[in-house]
Amino acid sequence: VINEHSKEEDEVKIPLLVYVSREKRPSHHHNFKAGALNVLILWHGFDGVGGPTISGSNLYIKREALLGSFSKQQELMALKRSFGPSNDFIKTLVEEYKPGFVNDGESSRMLLEKANGLASCSYEHQTSWGSTANYFTGFSLHRKGWKSVYLYPKKPQFLGTATTNFNEVSIQWTRWASGLTSVAISKFCPLIYGPLKMSWVQFMCYSELAFMPLLNCLSLWGFAFIPQLCLFNDIPLYPKVSDSSFNIFLIIFVSAILKSLYEVVTTGGQVRTWRNDWRIWMMRSITSYFYGSLDVVLNKLGMKEASFLPTNKVIDDEQVKLYEMGIFDFRTATTFLAPLVTVILVNIAAFVRALVVNVVDNDRDGYWEKMFGQMFLSFYILVSNYTVIEGMIIRRDKASIPLYVTLLSGVFSLCILLIGSAILS
Repeated sequence: VINEHSKEEDEVKIPLLVYVSREKRPSHHHNFKAGALNVLILWHGFDGVGGPTISGSNLYIKREALLGSFSKQQELMALKRSFGPSNDFIKTLVEEYKPGFVNDGESSRMLLEKANGLASCSYEHQTSWGSTANYFTGFSLHRKGWKSVYLYPKKPQFLGTATTNFNEVSIQWTRWASGLTSVAISKFCPLIYGPLKMSWVQFMCYSELAFMPLLNCLSLWGFAFIPQLCLFNDIPLYPKVSDSSFNIFLIIFVSAILKSLYEVVTTGGQVRTWRNDWRIWMMRSITSYFYGSLDVVLNKLGMKEASFLPTNKVIDDEQVKLYEMGIFDFRTATTFLAPLVTVILVNIAAFVRALVVNVVDNDRDGYWEKMFGQMFLSFYILVSNYTVIEGMIIRRDKASIPLYVTLLSGVFSLCILLIGSAILS
């Protein structure tokens, strides 16, 4: 139904829809469909090369593009194997179908019951319906020649709830990372599956998105430990500050910061939003991207079955209060907390040792100039993730980081420092 009663003549006419949330249960894999992800989505710069990819649920898709076009002569059982057992749903697939309106209460009640069946997590059991995720759906449609358009009208088109605590965010991003990585290391990898059907720029955009979790977690783990271990053992990695080649690293670092800040500010965000986004990106690269990618790799090796963890979006007043106050809720699994705390402790150890050496030796042999790049990197990581330090040391509320996690991470940090020193010495 198109909004025919718009008061603004220049307003883009957009369908007025009622969103049906998919049922989610841990016991039903239901083709790993995530249900209603009613959050603002991030378009990945695809304008001009076929349009943005599908991400989340804030989108409209033409029925023909998503489901295809069928005639009445199509075999009914074949359609049911693809689209499930609902006869009413299958009727909507034929070319001659025209939507109707329900006026009486009994028909309306029956229609709602059928809609509930379609939204259940078991509907597509033993069918191919819903077997592809958002990313691959968009990828397939673009390969077929369909184009998408980014639309951002003044009137909000999608409203819903999103995760507001660290635990649910981590679970959600782990699931998304797993989905992207599974495409990246499959026969449908954009580098292999895309070049013949898409422009070079477009399939490279899809490739960047597919490999993003894997590349981000590897690079962030490297930046979190390698320069610090070298700093801890007095091994310079970067040029001296006085060396002109140091400017290359400086320009890359500053440009990356400014680029992300520009993207946030130009889309209506504030500096605080950018700071939080940057920090969350670091956290999820170390945790969610790592676990999501590892899950796929182990599954490909036959060492682990693919997992699906639905996200809990039930509103909790206490969690919402912490969220609105800008306070991190660290009540999550140790598997998510321990890597973060370990990274912080290793960086603290490396940075403090470098300061002590510089003071005690009175900047002997230009230590400060040689080690400035690594010291600054450690300092930047610590400042950016001050909330983790606060949760470890300062806060004592029940949403802070438990003491046993800090102690366990301390053991991990000590092992990393000892092993690193043994290798580098």
